[in-house]
Parts: sequence; structure tokens; C-alpha cells
Amino acid sequence: MKEIKAFVRHIKSAGVHKALKAAGYCCMTFSECEGTGQYTDPSEDFPSFKFPFMHSKVVKIEIVCQDADVEPIIRIIQEHGRTGRRGDGIIYTMDVVEVYKVRNQQTGAEAC
Repeated sequence: MKEIKAFVRHIKSAGVHKALKAAGYCCMTFSECEGTGQYTDPSEDFPSFKFPFMHSKVVKIEIVCQDADVEPIIRIIQEHGRTGRRGDGIIYTMDVVEVYKVRNQQTGAEAC
């Protein structure tokens, strides 16, 4: 299994979510974040009051999936998260060693 973490523009997050749901990917987490990096669009990103040293507001999407689903999910995020301007985001994938469900103590793929 893999975990996909994607950072996309706030204005593109609803479209990414809708496309992922339409493709059958139901379980994901969306978090509002702020960061710094080379991906910043200086025409739109400014320091915030909460984090004055941060200058890029993004949405982090986290999805745990089967290995075979990684490429289709990444394609959906790239297609629906893109504006074509600097600052569109970045995607990471990581190995998931194990998954544990809190409610019924299932583990592995069945817990997802």
C-alpha cells in the first residue's frame, strides 16, 4: 500500500475531490496548510497573520491506497489541480507498512 500526499491550490481542491470521488476513490483527508518553497506564486501568495514567515496557502490531500491505484490517483490530481502557473503544488508517495482500524481492530487492506 501507498500513501499519497498532494499539495494543491485552495481553489483547485474541490475539483480534485470531485474527480477523485467520481473515479471511485472515496476515502481521503483534506487539510488547509501554509508553506514556503520554490512553488510560491508571488502574484498571489503573501505572508499570513497566523504564520508571517509563510507565504503560500495550500490544501494537503492525503490518500492511502493500493499500489495499483497510485498512478490513476496522481493523474487525477495533476489534471484537476493544475492552473499552469507556478505554485500549482507537488505530490509525494510513501510506502505504508501497516494500517490499523481503531473501531474493529482490522489490519491491512481490509482496514482502508
